Amino acid sequence: MHYKELLFHGERIDDLLIGHLKIIQSESEFCFSLDAVLLAHFVTVRQDTNAVDLGTGTGVIAFLLAARGAAHVAGLEFSQSMAAMATRSVILNKLQDKVEIIHGDLCKVKEILPAGQCDLVVSNPPYRPVGGGFISPNVAVAMAKHEVTATLQDVVNAAKYLVKTRGRFAMVHLPERMSEIIVAMSQAGLEPKRLQLVHSTIDKKPKMLLVEGIRGAKPGLEVLPPLVVYKPDGSYSDEIQKYYKEFR
Repeated sequence: MHYKELLFHGERIDDLLIGHLKIIQSESEFCFSLDAVLLAHFVTVRQDTNAVDLGTGTGVIAFLLAARGAAHVAGLEFSQSMAAMATRSVILNKLQDKVEIIHGDLCKVKEILPAGQCDLVVSNPPYRPVGGGFISPNVAVAMAKHEVTATLQDVVNAAKYLVKTRGRFAMVHLPERMSEIIVAMSQAGLEPKRLQLVHSTIDKKPKMLLVEGIRGAKPGLEVLPPLVVYKPDGSYSDEIQKYYKEFR
């Protein structure tokens, strides 16, 4: 099949510049950003990892986890159109044996996937609660940015259901919700073990938070050195550039 046959009106193919991966994106849907790439590289991935990406969107995190060596990644997506587009990206990248896109509601995950079978669950969820700032009139964008269809607690509850004992759950989120995130994960038995703040430049406040927890682990949180995205000249930092060289 020629790649153009996988594209619908208003869609394009973007190069991830990592592992020869490409992604189909639409002008009318929410497009992935750097936070997805950061999460996919932050999380611990082993060669036999069976993973689930909650709210997979374009499927970018699922593809990057597969590139890092995950044995199988299921991307669960609420939007039917996004799930269909991500499925075509699976075909585009010839990852049918490693990545599966599932159209479904993470709030109803018990009806979709078995309990306690995952080594790893990840999520780049909507960052802001409803009522927290301007909500886009574009429904797809609104669902991606605000907790319209799933709250932080819904995501944590789904991860708790899916991940096996000693399995991992990792998420990218806003630093301003750090205390809420840590409490929710700890109360769910997904004890936070690694945390890193992401700064656009070294002199700016952190823009993102990366956190990884282990189900059934004892308390004890390792706070990693800050991750800085850009150098003073506006180019990617050495750490970020490593992400793009890792699979070349």
